[in-house]
Amino acid sequence: MPAQRTGAHDDIGPPGRATRAARLLTEALSPGILVAALLLTVAWHASASTAQAITTGLIAAAAASFLPMYYILLGVRRRRWSDKHVTDHSQRRWPLLIILLSTAGGVVALAAAGAPRQLLALIVSMVAALLIAVPVTVVLRWGISLHALVAAGTATALIVVFGPAFAAGLPLAAAVGWARVRLGEHTTAQVLAGAAAGAAATGLLFPLLAG
Repeated sequence: MPAQRTGAHDDIGPPGRATRAARLLTEALSPGILVAALLLTVAWHASASTAQAITTGLIAAAAASFLPMYYILLGVRRRRWSDKHVTDHSQRRWPLLIILLSTAGGVVALAAAGAPRQLLALIVSMVAALLIAVPVTVVLRWGISLHALVAAGTATALIVVFGPAFAAGLPLAAAVGWARVRLGEHTTAQVLAGAAAGAAATGLLFPLLAG
């Protein structure tokens, strides 16, 4: 079944430089990679010991990134989904629900493991963002961009944790949003909605819970 596209940037013939750049950004800064890197970084920053950082960081990354990625890749292998980004939006219900449930399970596991408050607050804020994106996508059938949500949320979270010097990540988040529109996977409105949800979750809720 062909992937459902929302934009109008399909190439005829070999892809141009802009499309190749968009594909590279989509892969290198995919949600699974960014979520795992952010959670492991915050775990290292917030933990009282190396053992705690490794333990809680791996729990968080497994729940919010590794396990959902495994589920999606297994579905691709079994031809349940179009590809690892599930570009056919009609197939996104179960992948999104698994991401939400697994991440929420990570909150419980981290609380039981005595995770640092900052790490726990971060993953709770991720669940909050998903509670916006998943129903809108699954129930209303309007595909908020998870790439944009995670990229904007990651850039904002780094500013919250490490200060304004990390605002350099914001242009990268914007580039990810551009890439999703360029590839025709989302409209500009879907990218902006995702970015707003991610930035609000980690820019407002995260510091409130971590404080």
